[in-house]
Amino acid sequence: MKVTWTKPDGLLLLTIVIGLAGVVGVSRLIDSQRYVSKATTDEEHLYLNGPTVKRASLGFNGLVADWYWMRSLQYVGRKVLASGQGLQLDNLGTLNLKLLAPLLDTATTLDPQFMEPYEYAAIVLPTIDVQEATRITNKGIAANPSSWRLYQHLGYIYWERHDYTAAQQTYSQGAKLPGAPAWMEAMSARMAVEGGSRGTAQEIYRRMYEQSGDDKVKEMAKRRLLELSALDLQDGLRGTVESYKSQSGKCPSSWQELGPALRSSKMKLDQTGAPIDPAGVPYLLTNDKCEVKIDPKSEAAEKR
Repeated sequence: MKVTWTKPDGLLLLTIVIGLAGVVGVSRLIDSQRYVSKATTDEEHLYLNGPTVKRASLGFNGLVADWYWMRSLQYVGRKVLASGQGLQLDNLGTLNLKLLAPLLDTATTLDPQFMEPYEYAAIVLPTIDVQEATRITNKGIAANPSSWRLYQHLGYIYWERHDYTAAQQTYSQGAKLPGAPAWMEAMSARMAVEGGSRGTAQEIYRRMYEQSGDDKVKEMAKRRLLELSALDLQDGLRGTVESYKSQSGKCPSSWQELGPALRSSKMKLDQTGAPIDPAGVPYLLTNDKCEVKIDPKSEAAEKR
């Protein structure tokens, strides 16, 4: 069977071949300029900055930006696996991720409209290098001035730093952009009044869960929401214990002694009568201190 190639077909094929060759060429150039340092570390070092890679990408900036983005994810993944710890996405400061900022910076230099690296920078980088996290996110705003989501990311960075004034101003600026949801303005007002409250934290992670397209980010936000809900329930249980102590003059020896009060509060209880957290794990009652604790093994336990 004879295949007939038209001129447009040939040009398209040639473009694809040149693009793939460009990506391979840049990849080899990068690989040729990395080295493995002394035996005490296996850290890779990049010697090509964003503008240099952009010139070497032969105009296929988007493809090379994707390559850098994938390398960023692989780099973090390898570090997490090597640590053997159950670390969360927004608490990787102990992993010595020195290359993450350059990788994300290069990806966004190659493709300034590539949103995923900006989100990653806002959520992962603050515990590693908050200045770089802020700079890269501001860089995204400069390149995409109509994107309210970048203001959401920058507001999150400021909120994490407890700079509620800057967070309030950032959310307010983002709220003025076309297409920005009403909750951006509401978040601005909330920052001004109760930036450090648990309710504000719940709202931030709820919006992050709803808006993010990254499964890892959504997973992190969901876990944070579990933690915050568990803390709310813990506060209620502590009040119940204190009320029992003030009436009986002693700490309860078991959850069963608090049964009537727990049932009236409509708390979810397990088969033994112990109240359970949002992850389905019973709270711990230490009768020596009249204290209520979240089981460290629970998914709702704070892991910092």
